[in-house]
Amino acid sequence: MNSRAEATAAVALANADAVDREARFPAEAFTSARTQRLLGVMVPTGLGGEGASLSDVADICYILARACASTAMIFAMHQIMVAILVRHARNSPWHNRLLRRLAKDQMLLASSTTEGRGGGDLRKSVCAVERTGSRITLTKSATVMSYGAQADAILTTARSSTDAAPTNQVLVAFVREDYQLDPIMNWDTLGMRGTCSAGFALNGNGGIDQVLPDPYEKIQSHTMMPVAHLTWASVWCGLAAAAVERARRCIRAAARSGDPSPVGIGHLTRATLSLRSLRGTLASALQNFEKVEHEDTALESLEFQTAMSLLKVTASEMATSTVMSAMQACGLSGYRNDGEFSVSRHLRDVLSSSIMINNERILGSVATASLLVEVPHSLRS
Repeated sequence: MNSRAEATAAVALANADAVDREARFPAEAFTSARTQRLLGVMVPTGLGGEGASLSDVADICYILARACASTAMIFAMHQIMVAILVRHARNSPWHNRLLRRLAKDQMLLASSTTEGRGGGDLRKSVCAVERTGSRITLTKSATVMSYGAQADAILTTARSSTDAAPTNQVLVAFVREDYQLDPIMNWDTLGMRGTCSAGFALNGNGGIDQVLPDPYEKIQSHTMMPVAHLTWASVWCGLAAAAVERARRCIRAAARSGDPSPVGIGHLTRATLSLRSLRGTLASALQNFEKVEHEDTALESLEFQTAMSLLKVTASEMATSTVMSAMQACGLSGYRNDGEFSVSRHLRDVLSSSIMINNERILGSVATASLLVEVPHSLRS
């Protein structure tokens, strides 16, 4: 599986600068991902996939991010939606057919959780599912929808009915023939430009069986949040690794040119240590998730939810620090937009990490929980 990811990463790397410069979807990389059959790896074998674990997917995110962070982030977002379908709709014939189709045709799934007035609060929706007999309609102001125009299907949050409270949400799957997207906002940003996270007015029309059977509250806490934070962290870790590799090559080039102690060598050491810590933190978090991923009580525990929420903050801050150290190691060569040692794209991309569900929002939401979770009594507690 990793060798197939490396093949796609090579294509992503060849087009990464153009994707960033033009703020365009990494079409070449996803043509390769489909050829390598990477989009359906998490689909169970009984439905035509490979039954890959989340750790397998995290490795692919890391490999792709070393080449192109936008490509890796799109892949991560897609796999979050696949994980949700696998874990929360296995008893739904409609969604099983979607998973079979995904594995066969290598469909790309997008999500729509951000809404006009709701902003970054994923636990509230303004739009609602409107039901007429066995049919449903939905109209949503999706102010940020990554690669929505390029996706083959979209999973979107909404209130369960027109009279439901904003927090009484469901998740609905629409395939391309079920919905229409009308652009309402463009995407011209500092980094992660290839994710094409523009805004759209989403109008969906489908059957009631396209609503996932589990309530969104369970989907969000059991799967969406932990899988998102683990895969995003894998992307940021791979992005940081690419920056450290450029810094390492820059310092080695300086040493070969006759400078036995390049001025940036201390920064390289700091970047290397930071990357090692980030990898260790992520590996531990993946292991902890896979230990309890089928245990509802453990997934809902305050300690697990707090740890997974804070992983996102920790990983984003460590990745940013690592890339900053790598740029300082490279000096002007890293600061430049051109040249083999430039880390400007990596720095601009990693700066998005703290505002993808803003770190301050997360820290505020777990403030009370932090008071209740006890400090471990030993290293192995």
